[in-house]
Amino acid sequence: MPTIAEFLWGGQRRTPPQALPSADPRATWTRLAETGLRATWLGHSTVLLEIDAVRVLTDPVWSGRASPVSFAGPKRFQPVPVPLSALPAIDAVIISHDHYDHLDRKTIVELAKRDVPFVTSLGVGAHLEAWGVPAERITELDWWESIELRRGGVSVTAAPSQHFSGRALGGRNATLWSSLVVRGPMHSVFFSGDTGLTPEYAEIRRRLGPFDLVMLEVGAFHPAWGDIHLGPENALEALSLLGGGSLLPVHWGTFNLAMHAWDEPAETLVQLAPQRGAHLVMPRLGEAVEPSRVERVEAWWRLVSGGKALPARVAPEPPPADAAPLGRALEWPID
Repeated sequence: MPTIAEFLWGGQRRTPPQALPSADPRATWTRLAETGLRATWLGHSTVLLEIDAVRVLTDPVWSGRASPVSFAGPKRFQPVPVPLSALPAIDAVIISHDHYDHLDRKTIVELAKRDVPFVTSLGVGAHLEAWGVPAERITELDWWESIELRRGGVSVTAAPSQHFSGRALGGRNATLWSSLVVRGPMHSVFFSGDTGLTPEYAEIRRRLGPFDLVMLEVGAFHPAWGDIHLGPENALEALSLLGGGSLLPVHWGTFNLAMHAWDEPAETLVQLAPQRGAHLVMPRLGEAVEPSRVERVEAWWRLVSGGKALPARVAPEPPPADAAPLGRALEWPID
């Protein structure tokens, strides 16, 4: 079990030493994806997904901190590659659950000004409505429920995940958490939200697969949190249960939310993926990519460390003997 001391002061290299390489995708967004499927990772779990000419935005977070306050809490390593106002027209916003690093009030307030529908898990709509999203533009889904978007023949289906919810100590698990499947006439994408490894992924494969692109969380993990976060090794196992597909890792490289090195998820994935036969899609922040055209991984994160592979695992300094254990309760506001 990690301790409070370890969480606050332990571990090494939990933030990058300089800004990460990034790209500006706006010119690319003006053109349709030639293959019909394109993804732009904008940081953490925020991805602009272009599927069969429909644009879907996942778990949008533009704020500088994943926190209920602006002066404390996990801070972004660097700004989002494009301002929120520069996003093209969006056909849907999907939100997996209500933690601060997935449901960001300031971002929702701005997106509420657009004529865009929101699809989310049961109970989360109350937050959206309180922040200015009209009720008629909010759809809440229970697991296995679906909605057809307004155009393009694209549907969104909520599926099981293994996590928890809550934005205050007194409101734990009052709302649902979900993975989400976006399916168009030609392509299908799986988005994990936050989850631990669950055998229900095999059932998701049976009911909703196969998938062209699988977006799985790989960061902010710890062995003591194995039932609520995947980490890179379990993400590869989850990919197998889901039946494969190109793997786009999310939930890393943006906030310091755990004790591991900031780049450990990426390094572990590139070490293990060839052994598992996994096709990795690991674009730079803001780089719009068509998964079927990605031939190899360029380890862009190493550019901030002299181009050398970094250790996949760095042992933290041992905490004081009397340090209090850190359980899930301390993690609730963020992840």
